[in-house]
Amino acid sequence: MSRALDAPDPLSAALEPPPNETPAERWAREQAEAQARRISEQIDDQIKAERLALKKRKPPIKVLLLGQSESGKSTTVKNFQLAYAYSSFLTERAAWRAVIHLNLVRSITSMMDVLTKEFSVVFPGNDLSSPLEPEYYDDEDEKESIIDLTSVRDGLTESHRQLLLRLQPLRRVQRNLEKTLGAASSEEVHSASGSAAPWASSVKFRPREFAVTSRSGWKSALNRVRGKGDAASAYNEKVSMDRSQVRPPRRSSVSRVSEAKSDPDDVEPNVEHASQVIAACADDMYALWMDPVVRAVLDRRGMRPEEGPGFFLNDVKRIAMWDYQPSDDDVVRARLRTMGVQEHRFIFEKGSEAGREWLIYDVGGARSLRHAWYPYFDDINAIIFLAPISCFDEQLAEDRSVNRLQDSVMLWKAVCSTKLLAKVQLILFLNKCDLLQKKLARGVRVKDYIPTYGDRPNDAPNAAKYFRQQFRDILLRHSPQQRGFYSYLTSVVDTQATAIQVAAVQEGIQRNHLKDADIL
Repeated sequence: MSRALDAPDPLSAALEPPPNETPAERWAREQAEAQARRISEQIDDQIKAERLALKKRKPPIKVLLLGQSESGKSTTVKNFQLAYAYSSFLTERAAWRAVIHLNLVRSITSMMDVLTKEFSVVFPGNDLSSPLEPEYYDDEDEKESIIDLTSVRDGLTESHRQLLLRLQPLRRVQRNLEKTLGAASSEEVHSASGSAAPWASSVKFRPREFAVTSRSGWKSALNRVRGKGDAASAYNEKVSMDRSQVRPPRRSSVSRVSEAKSDPDDVEPNVEHASQVIAACADDMYALWMDPVVRAVLDRRGMRPEEGPGFFLNDVKRIAMWDYQPSDDDVVRARLRTMGVQEHRFIFEKGSEAGREWLIYDVGGARSLRHAWYPYFDDINAIIFLAPISCFDEQLAEDRSVNRLQDSVMLWKAVCSTKLLAKVQLILFLNKCDLLQKKLARGVRVKDYIPTYGDRPNDAPNAAKYFRQQFRDILLRHSPQQRGFYSYLTSVVDTQATAIQVAAVQEGIQRNHLKDADIL
């Protein structure tokens, strides 16, 4: 026992100076130890200062955005950022060019797919839903047989076939942009028996729209191209290219695609090269969209790109310019689908909330993603619920048996009746009123899809009033406790009108937050 107590302390031995240490070595060792102590003390002081700052800092205001897919949640986030955190909005704006180009190209290729089906395709094994592309062929006869005109339908002519062939390089551009931004080729969707509020239900998979997964988010997608966008801006200041320089002489689509294949950056395609291909195809894209025969085909197929998100076909000439830079409105209208839950942190730069941090949670709206909402119901100040009322005649993409407006109503009912949200302020955005007005003006009747609408006038003001009353009644009947009904008729792609509504919402959330804190 005494032998164990007499054993040398290993810690003391490690701290002892080395044997035979010279005066110079001792001085160097003591200097290093003193420097290490100073660094340790600085770290301790910094930790104390950060703890003190956290205690003094106002707690962030947390807002959760809810609504079905394509209801306008991400657009609402951008409106908040535009109104109260413009410097961060401005930092990201140039990077949105790649997203806007992708939106434009996707609209064109979707139209091309519809038109291709209008022609008789004479090529063994060719899938009409995914037409073979001329970039894969060397034989001229094979290229011409991809879209072989054997019958003329709805006024489509040989010139339309040639137009589709010249636009084929855009398919490669679409793939390159999706790869650069971080493509996701599938999403979770519910079976037809799924509920509007599936906090726990099974899922299945099927291919869907290009998306950015929650692990990366559209913020990360923008970061991938931000440097390239900034470099393009700097280069545009040095180089001026007129229209004839941007657009090469018209030649076969294959030769232009061959140029695209020569891009050395094959792993992460060059965004600037994509913009050059888009610029080269600008006139053909414009001709395709403005062609009355094409419009008639799209209308007969029930395809209306102007009513969907990320619509830029009316701005083809401007957006397809090689030196195009997005405007604020372009960014707000841009569509990049995000799966999962995204957290957006803003430090308000103006107004009574200047310096206050806001956390806005943007959640995926597809039915299969709603089970992930529940953990975010705790410790939030307000919910902004977006219900697109223009979709009263549409069905869910993930379940064609469910009316989209009916899905919003069921989801609103589930949110209102959730006990965990009993004290949370609910704010309703009846969104896409601009599209509602256009749809009703086109002759679509509300009562054909919602019998309870009855013989009310078939116009936007009366329809919006009816929808608002339905949502209000649900809140009053199903809330666990009495609370106010705050609703706004919105078109969130209209930045000027939405800025006024966002200001009112921000003030209301702040007032309610102060009331909960017993300050008011």
